[in-house]
Amino acid sequence: MASTADKGKGKESPRATAMIVIGMAGSGKTTFMQRVNAYLHSKNQPPYVLNLDPAVMHLPFDANIDIRDTVDYAEVMKQYNLGPNGGIMTALNLFTTKFDQVLGHVENRAHYVLLDTPGQIEIFTWSASGSIITDALASALPTVVVYIIDTPRTTAPATFMSNMLYACSILYKTRLPFLLVFNKTDVQPHDFALEWMRDFEAFQEALLERRQTHGEEDGPAYMDSLMNSMSLVLDEFYKHLRAVGVSAMTGEGMDELFDAVREAREEYETDYKPELEKIVAERERKKEAQKADSISRMMRDMKVSSDGKSAAVPKSELDKYLDPNAEDEDEEDEDEGEVIDKSARTDYYELPSRRRGTGPGGAMEGPDGSLWPAP
Repeated sequence: MASTADKGKGKESPRATAMIVIGMAGSGKTTFMQRVNAYLHSKNQPPYVLNLDPAVMHLPFDANIDIRDTVDYAEVMKQYNLGPNGGIMTALNLFTTKFDQVLGHVENRAHYVLLDTPGQIEIFTWSASGSIITDALASALPTVVVYIIDTPRTTAPATFMSNMLYACSILYKTRLPFLLVFNKTDVQPHDFALEWMRDFEAFQEALLERRQTHGEEDGPAYMDSLMNSMSLVLDEFYKHLRAVGVSAMTGEGMDELFDAVREAREEYETDYKPELEKIVAERERKKEAQKADSISRMMRDMKVSSDGKSAAVPKSELDKYLDPNAEDEDEEDEDEGEVIDKSARTDYYELPSRRRGTGPGGAMEGPDGSLWPAP
């Protein structure tokens, strides 16, 4: 009978769900993070929290990994002579060089991993460091992008369309499961936004009403034409977009939020993960093809030319060169000249022998009787 440990050995433990929280400055992103953190603690599922905003002065929640513990934002600005945005981007770049160590801490978490990003949305979404962090996290854990929208500021058609374009660009940039969160519903209900997303004509009517109420003060007429066209283009985008309304202040909508997160995780498993595995397999295939091509070119370079034809080096020759104990069979000199043999030569010139007493320094006598000064 198998033991309990043996039964659970083949069963893969569930991986945590990573939530990358993105939002414009003032959208209530940090307050949203605080509310989500408190909600998960109340469910006995404490999250693993990462703060990637180096410029934040105070966090209303405890971060397990904080970029401020690794990179000093003010020192980066001073050392590299940068402004606020440049300092944030450089600090994020420096932190990204160590993100492989961060992955080692988050991969084995059981529940949720929360990632709080800088309020300057373009710094994270359109920078190389943001792409590296997003791709690395998505390759290790089921990942969901949570885009926070300030609902009271979205009542105007122009600001609503601006937020939708941002959401669309982030979705197609990351290609990850995407969740649209209308925050601050305690101040402004988000029903109007859902209606504009689901009904193209409702948005057109709101645009017309805005024009009749404010006239040219709400913008030139060509803006209406532009927003009409964009709303028509984004109509297909809206159909595949999850949207929920929450209040980070009161906690309203948290249950609906995590229902949507679970659906997004299923989308990751069914859509994103197979595509990721396909990309990895294709990359490995190309790597193996390059390796085989390199070996083939090396073997061609090892061939020798014989009578203008390419001939492979015989295996016996290769073995001879590869075997350190093999005897060298080519010790004979290949020169066509005569081999000198001292014993076979009768007129070999002998060095003169020295004879003392002749002259002040002595003399040396050659074989023919001639005398030579001694050195």
